[in-house]
Amino acid sequence: MKELTCIVIGGGYAGINAIKSIQKLCKEVIGGRRLRLVLIDKNSYHLRKVLLFKPAVNKNEITVPLTRLFPNGIEIVQATVTKINSNVKSILYIDSNGNEDEMKYDLLVSAVGSVVKKPDSSKGGIALSCVDDAVKIRHIWQTNVKKALTETNAIERQRLCTIAVAGAGLSGIETSAELAYSVQELVKQSGFDPSLVSIYLFNSKDRLFPNGPEKVSEKLENKLLNLGITVIHGTKVMKEKNGILTLSNGEQLSAGLCIWTLGQIPNSHVNNLGLPTNSEGHVMVDECYRVQGTQYVYSIGDCARIVDPLTGLEDGKTCKEAIAQAERLAKILLADLEGGRAPSHKSFVEFFCFGLGPRDGMAWVRKWGLDIILTGKLGWQIRKWTWNSASLIKESNEN
Repeated sequence: MKELTCIVIGGGYAGINAIKSIQKLCKEVIGGRRLRLVLIDKNSYHLRKVLLFKPAVNKNEITVPLTRLFPNGIEIVQATVTKINSNVKSILYIDSNGNEDEMKYDLLVSAVGSVVKKPDSSKGGIALSCVDDAVKIRHIWQTNVKKALTETNAIERQRLCTIAVAGAGLSGIETSAELAYSVQELVKQSGFDPSLVSIYLFNSKDRLFPNGPEKVSEKLENKLLNLGITVIHGTKVMKEKNGILTLSNGEQLSAGLCIWTLGQIPNSHVNNLGLPTNSEGHVMVDECYRVQGTQYVYSIGDCARIVDPLTGLEDGKTCKEAIAQAERLAKILLADLEGGRAPSHKSFVEFFCFGLGPRDGMAWVRKWGLDIILTGKLGWQIRKWTWNSASLIKESNEN
């Protein structure tokens, strides 16, 4: 029986959910051809990137082997794709041993995702951009706290227990909340007053979560305030040098640690693949995720610019959008192969949630014209569910 090869590039949230949806909907045989599903990623694991703050506070494992997610029926190739030749339907790649090779495809999905935005090294501080950086952050604040507990100079003791988080998007909010809890706990366990700890969250905008209703922003900020976090709006950290932060308002702040959480940008690797991109580096696709100027090439997730044809709104770049796009993509692929009508993109329901430390969170959804806000343990359970479902992890199987 002839094969129909579908390659998915990228083992992030969009990529693994695309594999799952295609495998589930398309089964094993399509039009008399046996489906061959290939997942290509430079790593042998799926990184739960939204949880990077976890190893920054404790020894948490946030990688999942791809073979654990897909033990059967999926061909996993650890490699870096270097070129997409859409005119001959093939890709070039370099495998984990450094060997260059070529693979033909019938269907191709680019889900290479995004990367964490990092400031120039001259700006100082540490960007929370990978697991190694997270571990480094954990080592620094734990060392600083231990030093502070024996420090006799009050000013230096305060500096060592001060952490600045530069960037108040989702990552900055969740990072500052986890840090506030963990640092205060360590200080408390050592017999000192946890109020010694100062966490500053710098927000360049005039309120948190500007895409949501103002009352959600207010509740969110109150939650952070109760954790001992000071949110400073309309202010950026310009640089950190020798424990001194220079702020955009001209002031300075002494801190033992500065963490950059500046959000995501498109993976620059997209530019090397030969796919059409806009000025921001996002792959240009139509309402059915088909890459412009190609045939049987698709793109979803953070690397693609996906617009709702009815509203004109651009889709968000979070896990929930990636899951919905992946489910719709499988239907689109099947329709394109069988000559049917492919479904168009639809915006995800207005929904957002935040982790606010261990067993605390907030979830917001707009339904029937109402703003529904859930907080506390229930909010945390919802946030935990989004983390797990995005990584194809069942509650009973989570470590």
